[in-house]
Amino acid sequence: MFENLSERLNQTMKRLRGQARLTGENIKDTLREVRMALLEADVALPVVREFVDHVRERALGQDVLQSLSPGQALIKIVHDELIRIMGESGVPLNLQVQPPAVILVAGLQGSGKTTTVAKLARWLRENQKKKLMVVSCDVHRPAAIKQLETLATEVGVEYFPSTTDQDPVAIVHGALAEARKRFVDVLIVDTAGRLHIDEAMMAEVKRVHDAAAPAETLFVVDSMTGQDAANSAQAFNEALPLTGVVLTKADGDARGGAALSVRNITGKPIKFIGVGEKTTALEPFHPDRIASRILGMGDVLTLVEEAQRKVDQKEAARLAKKIRTGKGFSLEDLRSQLEQMLDMGGMEGLLDKLTGAGQLPAGVKSQANDGELRRMIAIINSMTPKERRVPDIIRGGRKRRIAAGSGTQVQDVNRLLKQHTQMKKVMKKFSKGGMTKLMRSMKGRMPPGMPF
Repeated sequence: MFENLSERLNQTMKRLRGQARLTGENIKDTLREVRMALLEADVALPVVREFVDHVRERALGQDVLQSLSPGQALIKIVHDELIRIMGESGVPLNLQVQPPAVILVAGLQGSGKTTTVAKLARWLRENQKKKLMVVSCDVHRPAAIKQLETLATEVGVEYFPSTTDQDPVAIVHGALAEARKRFVDVLIVDTAGRLHIDEAMMAEVKRVHDAAAPAETLFVVDSMTGQDAANSAQAFNEALPLTGVVLTKADGDARGGAALSVRNITGKPIKFIGVGEKTTALEPFHPDRIASRILGMGDVLTLVEEAQRKVDQKEAARLAKKIRTGKGFSLEDLRSQLEQMLDMGGMEGLLDKLTGAGQLPAGVKSQANDGELRRMIAIINSMTPKERRVPDIIRGGRKRRIAAGSGTQVQDVNRLLKQHTQMKKVMKKFSKGGMTKLMRSMKGRMPPGMPF
């Protein structure tokens, strides 16, 4: 996420760290680099100008020039300014109204609006224990209605049916009545999207908004459209009283222009950010954490929160007990760990949140891909239950069968078995000699042969 911007800013900041003192000249050179990095990230020009002006004003102040570590002081200024333009703090949803609280979701076609409705419903159900209902008012696209029905089943929330021959306002009234009858806490309304903003679309969305009287009106926008995302958000904001923005497809956005432009141009907070296709891939937007990620400082808080939500605590306790009693580490255990890692965003998602990961060489980061994790899972899935529990029985014929079943080569199966054996040795040392021996055996590195 935001790789290009992060790389450019990190290169610029790295040159500052070694400076014994800051002068007008090296501040000027640094700000020129920062300006170019932001423009290349497709940040809106007015935002770039304001950002650079604010950093220059603070950088030339006495607190920085007289600092014992002026380079670090300037980096902090850039960090603080990134937070300021994205919003000082995360703004939660305001659902403190008489149930059902209505969330109206609007946006252009192709922005990921319907998927976002499902992601948001799942997030509210799992994190705030709300009872949810979703409804589609997109009478222009039968596929959108069917898609939301399918997604509602997937995320475990109630679905109010609608058809293309109904009036969107009538659909909203019907959904509200049903939501009250079923004591639903939150009703999420999916509205029609268009390929571009037009009067007919805006008029329809206004009618639906008036009928729904929503507590929250969220605009969903594709972050990969850069500053165009901010411009379309502004156009919607002029037609509807938006309360917030949801940025989608941020995992594919190497630039970051939308995240840095939307709040400044619209005045509306970014409330959530979509970081993948799965219905679990939605995060509350925290400007300070995103700023830290952009500057390669990591985002450990989000990582911890994700672990608390997505790691199977019973499975973790079972594995810990197994290791403690020295009963071994099976291939089924390894598969479970790999699957949980993928659920947390995979290797790229983890690296994105780890402090200092931004300074890793490009070659190292390119090797941290989820394809290798999925390949390992496929190999384990192609084994029999007994082979997973007792891998020592896997010989030539079995290896060929497993490779054919998983679409891999025999050498891939050999590599997995070798990695598993090495991990078992580490686990055994842990069970016998505790953490001291484990750390000594690792010597500050991951277990040898690990793919990550």
